[in-house]
Amino acid sequence: MSAIALVGGLAALLPQPVLDRVLLPIVGLAAGSLLGGAFFHMLPSAIDALGNNLAVYVWVVAGFVSFFALEQALHWHHCHFRPDEQRQPLGFLLLVADGLHNLVGGLAVGSAFVVDIRVGVVTWLAAAAHEIPQELGDFGVLIQGGWTKRSALLWNFVSALTFLIGGVVAYFSADVVDVAYLLPFAAGNFIYIASADLIPELATHRAGRDKLETTASLLGGLAILYAATWIG
Repeated sequence: MSAIALVGGLAALLPQPVLDRVLLPIVGLAAGSLLGGAFFHMLPSAIDALGNNLAVYVWVVAGFVSFFALEQALHWHHCHFRPDEQRQPLGFLLLVADGLHNLVGGLAVGSAFVVDIRVGVVTWLAAAAHEIPQELGDFGVLIQGGWTKRSALLWNFVSALTFLIGGVVAYFSADVVDVAYLLPFAAGNFIYIASADLIPELATHRAGRDKLETTASLLGGLAILYAATWIG
């Protein structure tokens, strides 16, 4: 997952119109994957492990609200679809926010693997689908802010290493705390990212062809994650 941060280098190789054209369906696929991972895998697994009680849904809301609060505090959105819009004035602020996001992601994926390996794989796939457009956008924002390509790639990768830290913490804390509670928490994170960051990006494109492509890609992401429920 940390290595996916290096995909941002592609943003320097493609003209912006081409990058926008490629990113649009990828963002839709990522949104569908995050929603599918949350509703088709993480929440059912959390209910199996913890029971269908109010606490599970409280943790979902906590996960949703925590990412809302994080973005409010850092004035940053996870999907920088068009770097030329200059949404992020400070590169270091972006890296700090990205590091926190990856840390929570590592905790979520690590706890999912502890609970069920199959759920862990699906959770990782959903998170990875989101990371690709995010890292492309982050790289573009850093370049727009005056960073060199080498520095942007290096520090973006460093901020992504917190994902590994989160996974290791989740693994070693499994014997001390019930990490199953992180599943609904992470589901809330996924739902927030999809609904507050990715889907609004898709809604800004008014061309009929774009709308068809984004709708199809979002449904495709949902379909893939739904099909994954039949594996094993």
